[in-house]
Amino acid sequence: MTQLATREAAQARQDDLRRRGRRLGWMSLGLGVAQLAAPDTVRRISGVDDSSTSRTMVPLVGARELVHAAGLLTSRRKGIWAWTRVVGDAMDLASLGVAIAHRSGHRRRRLVGVTGAIVGITVVDLLTAVQATRATRIGSAVPVRGPREGGSMELTATTTIRKPPPTVYAFWRDLDNLPTFMAHLETIRATGDRTSHWSASAPFGKNVEWDAEITDENPGEMIAWRSTGNADVPNAGTVRFVPAPDGVSTEVHVVMSYDIPGGPIGKVVARYFGEEPHQQLDDDLRRLKQVLETGQVVRSEGAPWGKRARKEFPQRPAQPLSDSELAKGADA
Repeated sequence: MTQLATREAAQARQDDLRRRGRRLGWMSLGLGVAQLAAPDTVRRISGVDDSSTSRTMVPLVGARELVHAAGLLTSRRKGIWAWTRVVGDAMDLASLGVAIAHRSGHRRRRLVGVTGAIVGITVVDLLTAVQATRATRIGSAVPVRGPREGGSMELTATTTIRKPPPTVYAFWRDLDNLPTFMAHLETIRATGDRTSHWSASAPFGKNVEWDAEITDENPGEMIAWRSTGNADVPNAGTVRFVPAPDGVSTEVHVVMSYDIPGGPIGKVVARYFGEEPHQQLDDDLRRLKQVLETGQVVRSEGAPWGKRARKEFPQRPAQPLSDSELAKGADA
């Protein structure tokens, strides 16, 4: 549980850095559009001379800002793109320093003001880049997707759903909805405002049960839970609902820790029978996305009943139709 708490803290830092990276991205977008759409106004406000060099450089800097914006608003690697902004800030400060040395009067004062603003932005960019790099190192040092001694396992998974965070949160918070996308859950019975009793299927036709409690929640943003008492499957986890860059969708980030019955041997057997825990969590989030976006879980014709009914195992390779199947086709 100590590692889970560390992972949750790292996830919280990553969420904060992600939000800060988006704000920097929107700033870059605004600067880039202004420098490309109204370069003369930008030059006049900043005190830059109307020269062939400035007429070339201002749009180039605007294009650079749009590249920064695209990276910060769409990429998950905010740290790298924050460092590119730091490099761009250094270039801008060097250019402004040269310009100040060759200006006087009101133009010099305007350039000094612009330089002060760029220095402030550079500090924010540098702080974000350093913190993002440090958070990445800390996150990589915490084991997440592998088994630990004693049969305990920590899992993470993420998906993006084209619904706003309050909608996704409300759907998840209603425990009756969870079995619609968590294929191994059989029933969930609420026993209080923050407590419930769970039953789930396990390999070889077995069932496991446990009581759970919500340990922390922030409506529309986060839910944390853990099992209580003598649970068949001790578990804990956190799910966060983070606004996506498009302003419409939700990034669902799940961190879970639990013990698989049977320890390491149980993991090997479960994996052999198609019950690999990481894949389970990925599949559950894929089904959550389908339910919220389409209203139902979409199944392929090759496995229409899904794992829950176990009717896709064993599947056979492609082969010619038998005589009886051909006869049925002829009768139809």
